[in-house]
Amino acid sequence: MRRPVLIADVSGKYAQLTARAVREREIYCEVVRPAALPDEIKNKRPAGIILTGSFGDEKLISDELIIELSRAEVPVLAIGAGAAVQKTIPSSISAALAPDLLCGEVDTVFKDFLFGRCGCAADWTALNFAEETISRLKRELGESKVICAFSGGVDSTVAAVMVHKAIGDNLICIFVDHGMMRKNEGDSIMETLKNTFDMKVIRVDASGRFLTKLKGVTDPETKRKIIGAEFIEVFSEYAANHDDAKYLLQGTIYPDVLESGLDGADNVKSHHNVGGLPEKMSLELVEPLRILFKDEVRRVGAALGIPESIINRQPFPGPGLGVRCLGELTKQRLDILRECDAIVREELEKSGLAKDIWQYFAVLTNVSSVGMKDGRRTYGEIAAIRAVRSIDAMTAEYVKIPYDILDRITERITVEVEQISRVVLDITGKPPSTIEWE
Repeated sequence: MRRPVLIADVSGKYAQLTARAVREREIYCEVVRPAALPDEIKNKRPAGIILTGSFGDEKLISDELIIELSRAEVPVLAIGAGAAVQKTIPSSISAALAPDLLCGEVDTVFKDFLFGRCGCAADWTALNFAEETISRLKRELGESKVICAFSGGVDSTVAAVMVHKAIGDNLICIFVDHGMMRKNEGDSIMETLKNTFDMKVIRVDASGRFLTKLKGVTDPETKRKIIGAEFIEVFSEYAANHDDAKYLLQGTIYPDVLESGLDGADNVKSHHNVGGLPEKMSLELVEPLRILFKDEVRRVGAALGIPESIINRQPFPGPGLGVRCLGELTKQRLDILRECDAIVREELEKSGLAKDIWQYFAVLTNVSSVGMKDGRRTYGEIAAIRAVRSIDAMTAEYVKIPYDILDRITERITVEVEQISRVVLDITGKPPSTIEWE
C-alpha cells in the first residue's frame, strides 16, 4: 500500500496549494483536518506530515496534536505555521521542523523533505494510478452490476472507462438529461458514446421532473441540493428494477470534495454529487477519481487512451445551466440562456481563442434593464459573459477577451435573443469569486 503524505492546514488557507506542490512531484498526498491527524496517522501510516498555515495560528494547534506528532515518529515539515508550532513542540522532533519558508526556498526544502526525510519515490503517475485503480476495482466490484451517473464530461467519462475496463458489460451508463444541458448537447453526448466507446448507455429524459422539483426555488444551495438529490432518485428508481445493481459510479473529483466541506470543514458550495446526496441510498457509491484534481483526471484519461477531444472538453458542472441561470429555473429562461451560451461558445471557438481558455460561457443574471430595439423601449434580462483560465479549478483568472470579439458576441446576443437587453462582462478571478455564478 502506498503511504501518503498528509497535509494539515491549521488556518484552512493553503492546503490545496501545498497538495498541488506535492503532487506535481508525483508523490501522493491527502488533505486532512489537523484534528483528524491522530486517527489518520494510525490508519494510513503516512510517509510524512506537512503542516501549513499563517502566523498567529498556534491556538489552532492543540496540545493533543503536538503530543501525537511527538509520538508518531513521522517526519514533519511546517510551512508558515512553523514559528507557532515551535513554541510548544517537544525537542524530540523539533529538528524535523523547517523554518518559515520564503518563496525561493520552497522547491529545495520540499525536495529535501519529500525525497530525503520521507523517502518518497516519484512514482504516483497517471498510468500507475490508472492501473492500480482498475486492479482494485476488479477486486472490490467483482461480478456486481454498476450504474454510472454519466454526464458526458471528462470526469464521468474517465471514471466510466476505468470501471468498464475493470468489469466490462456489468457497467451500465445512464445519461440523465435534466433539461439544463447546453444547446444540442444531449444529442452530441450520445453520438460520442456511440462512435467512441463500446459501453451500455441509456438516455433518460428527466427534464420535466427536475423543473417541477425546482419550481419557485431561487436559493443557490437549495437548487444544487435538489438537483443532486433528484439525480440519485433517478438512478435509485432505475436500480429498483435491476436487483443485481449494487453500485452507483460518479465522476466526483477532489475539488468537489474540498469545496463541499472536507470532513466538516467550511463549505464553499455544495456540489451536486457531494452536497446533494441523501443520507439513505439503495446504491453504494463508487468514486475512483475522488482524490484527483482536474488536470490529473485529464492525464489519467490520456493514459487510458481516451481521445483528446474528450479529455480537453470544456468543464461543465453537473447541475448544468442550473448554476448559470440565476433565480427560478424555467424552461423558457433556460432556453434563453442556451441561445446566449451557444453564441458565446461559437464566437470564441471561431476566433481560435477557445483552446487557451479553461471555461467560457454565458450567465442569465436574473436582473432586467431598460433597452431599445427597433426604436421601441424594452425591458429585458441582462446576460453576462464569463471566461476563465485555470489548471485545477481551485483558482482561476479571468480572460481578457479582445474587444472586437466582445463586440460580435454582444451584437449577436442582443439581436438574436429577443429577451436580452444588455450584455456585461465578468472580470473577477477565483478567489474572491467562484468560477460558476451559483
